[in-house]
Amino acid sequence: MASLLDSYEQQYSNVTAEITNKIAKIAKLSGGEKRHMVTNVEKQMEEAKELLEQMDLEVRDIPSKERQKYATRLKSYKTELGKLEKDFKKAKLRGGAGSREELLGPDDPSHSEDQRTRLLDNTERMERSGRKLEAGYRMAVETEQVGADILDNLHQDREKIQRSKDRLRETDSDLGKSSRILSAMMRR
Repeated sequence: MASLLDSYEQQYSNVTAEITNKIAKIAKLSGGEKRHMVTNVEKQMEEAKELLEQMDLEVRDIPSKERQKYATRLKSYKTELGKLEKDFKKAKLRGGAGSREELLGPDDPSHSEDQRTRLLDNTERMERSGRKLEAGYRMAVETEQVGADILDNLHQDREKIQRSKDRLRETDSDLGKSSRILSAMMRR
């Protein structure tokens, strides 16, 4: 069990050493070389994460006496990998000589004309979308107003029905009194 963990630790040390070495080189590279190096480092980062996961699984199976020692090591490895990831992100952002060209592309007039055309197309598309959103908003406001009017009408109808119901009760009560009076008169 411990020998397997030692093997994982050795592999992890080798991978992180390679990552550290490549991160130092990334800032000095540009273009395709930089992209290739970044891809390599990303793969090695994934490999290091997998090794940490394997070590974590192995640490869980270790007897509790030794587990604390390995858990502490594992925690420090995770912290180290986190620092490497931060350094990697910084190195990717730092530019070499070709960083402007990587971001903006070559200074080719046909390329800038193509960008201009795409920009105009996107601007038109955004304006159309904006008009559609405004129309949708107006429709939502109108629908809300119609809904409020319907609720007002329903409220008024409810009041009318309630008044009619009250009148019917009064009429029923009056009819009951009249019926009793008439039956009393008929008995006499």
